[in-house]
Amino acid sequence: MNMPHDLSDPSLYTNRDLSLLEFNRRVLSMAQDTTVPLLERLRFLSILSSNLDEFFEVRVAGVQQRLRLDVPLNTPDGLTPRGLLRQISEATHAMIDEQYRTLNSALLPAMASQGIHLHRRSVWSSEQSAWITRYFREQTLPVLSPVGLDPAHPFPTVQNKSLNFIIALEGVDAFGRESGIAVLQVPRCLPRILRLPGAISPAPHPFVMISSVIHANVGLLFPGMNVTGCYQFRITRNSDMWVDEEEIDDLLAALKGELHSRNFGRAVRLEVAENCPRDLVGLLLEQHDLTAAHLYRVHGPVNLHRLSAVVDQVDEPELKFQPFSPGLPENIDNNTELFKVLDTRDILLHHPYQSFGPVVDLLRTAADDPQVLAIKMTLYRVGSRSPIVEALLDAARAGKEVTVVVELRARFDEAANIQLATRLSEAGANVVYGVVGYKCHAKMLLIVRRESAGLRRYAHVGTGNYHTGNARIYTDYSLLTASVEITSDIHEVFLQLTRMGQVIPLSQLFQSPFTLRQMLIKRINAEATEATEGRPARITAKMNAITEHDVIQALYRASQAGVQIDLIVRGVCCLRPGIPGISENIRVVSIVGRLLEHSRVYHFHAGGKDLIYLSSADWMYRNLHRRVEIACPILDEELRNRVFEEVLESGRLDDTQSWALQSDGSYLRRKTGEPTHSSQSILIEALTDHGHRSQPRMTGAPLRLPRKKRKK
Repeated sequence: MNMPHDLSDPSLYTNRDLSLLEFNRRVLSMAQDTTVPLLERLRFLSILSSNLDEFFEVRVAGVQQRLRLDVPLNTPDGLTPRGLLRQISEATHAMIDEQYRTLNSALLPAMASQGIHLHRRSVWSSEQSAWITRYFREQTLPVLSPVGLDPAHPFPTVQNKSLNFIIALEGVDAFGRESGIAVLQVPRCLPRILRLPGAISPAPHPFVMISSVIHANVGLLFPGMNVTGCYQFRITRNSDMWVDEEEIDDLLAALKGELHSRNFGRAVRLEVAENCPRDLVGLLLEQHDLTAAHLYRVHGPVNLHRLSAVVDQVDEPELKFQPFSPGLPENIDNNTELFKVLDTRDILLHHPYQSFGPVVDLLRTAADDPQVLAIKMTLYRVGSRSPIVEALLDAARAGKEVTVVVELRARFDEAANIQLATRLSEAGANVVYGVVGYKCHAKMLLIVRRESAGLRRYAHVGTGNYHTGNARIYTDYSLLTASVEITSDIHEVFLQLTRMGQVIPLSQLFQSPFTLRQMLIKRINAEATEATEGRPARITAKMNAITEHDVIQALYRASQAGVQIDLIVRGVCCLRPGIPGISENIRVVSIVGRLLEHSRVYHFHAGGKDLIYLSSADWMYRNLHRRVEIACPILDEELRNRVFEEVLESGRLDDTQSWALQSDGSYLRRKTGEPTHSSQSILIEALTDHGHRSQPRMTGAPLRLPRKKRKK
């Protein structure tokens, strides 16, 4: 097909980092949405703070480093590092200002009306002040170590994202020093939110922040001196760990050595109290080699992520999302013999609407079953005290052949995964760290069992991590299967990760970095051919991000050919839909709700075959080129129909929690005054024991989701 348009035109692409900021705007909108329960709005505000921290630690830090080294971005949008940093600065300053306005003007007053008070120093009663001073003397002062600045005490190196104070002083100390400035680092062992005793507060839920406690009593740290100013500040540092894997002998040892340095990387952002004087701000900027562009003056706590503790400590169900109990598929319960079920049919679980329990139960059963000979598994993120890990440890101690591919480089989980790898190795498991230069992001479990007819393999393939906590808040799919073709393919992928050898062709699975990208482009092109020849053609896909340049160009060509393309992309999307002659047949929506949309599902009409794949991979360069990922087909027609209805069709129709991507890279809320379609709410009603009520369990048949009536 000869297309007249230049698909390399930078105007056809949105910058990845700017698109990520658009996602965070949608998170902020959830904090501002009065239809969302009040404490959940506060939680969204804290999530935004955490998201922006990581954005600065990784994304902004990387662009700043490119600017210093005069290295171009090489992105299809054509931006330079300097130009991108300028746009990021404008966007983040505006967003953070709006975040604090939301806190101070909307959330705190609304919380106070519900008896939830975050007491500021100016409103403390005498009884509260006395209790707080006593708490400071007994529980806080003993662990504080302020540093008065002088030639023997230079400005200390403050840790990444730690709470600090810069303090202005008057007077001369016992040694005759009068520098006038001190720095106080607040240890992380101190709680950031304190609940006041009910006896000294009439409010049902009285809280105070540790920053206020310290500020009110900071004079006790400097006896005989006069404190003339005390101001919070926080430094965000470059936290992207890097090791040259080709130049080291032991990846685990190298990462251990790098973990500590994460807290002391190059500064990329300064947050400081709004009323901090200019001279002290200038000192902080100078000490951290920052400019005014890196400065964020905030009207409130410098780390709003800490406010999530208030949500956790307030037991007011009407101010939170209604809880639900995950359901199970028909004929599956806690006593089901999963090996017997899998002998006859596959099991599909949609988390968190359906329980992650069967996945854990399958592994526990395998660990205890004397007929199970071997267990192989990939671990990327699992969380602390994981039942998954305990089952693997039990299996290894029982003498089974246990092979675990632990991804040590899972960002911000490196320390936990190092400990995990050590525990598994000490229990006798065979622990490997994947392949040099390629993160292992695939989600696979393989069990080899001796049965009367010979050895039989059972497998789990997932779109999310083996993290039981995340399985309660992330939307993901699990496929449990004994398919000979799929389990054989998984076996080959595990061999690739542990041995050396050439790539073995797989029967059903597609794998990064070898065949997944090629399959996607081939399928997209095939749909374009179908449309060109006048036959029905459609692509529907759901994922977290789309950035891969060649895939985007293939989608543009398919749109030009007339293929109807619906993409449900939670976060970053560098593609621009709705451009005449380029992408007018592409629609992109983002769903942001109480649950984190995380599943990756690809659908191709394929001449009526309706191919559907579950995958661990987003359509990003790193996933398709620099990671080990898999895409697994759903072979059972009923399960395919169910996935299409539950995720792809329902997500496409969502007009309650979804945002439509515009051709200029901005998003518009799709909420209307008509009867609404909330994909998450519908699935909660259909698949869970909603509100602890007994609900009929789902069969393998597809959901019959209500369609929004069309206007005549």
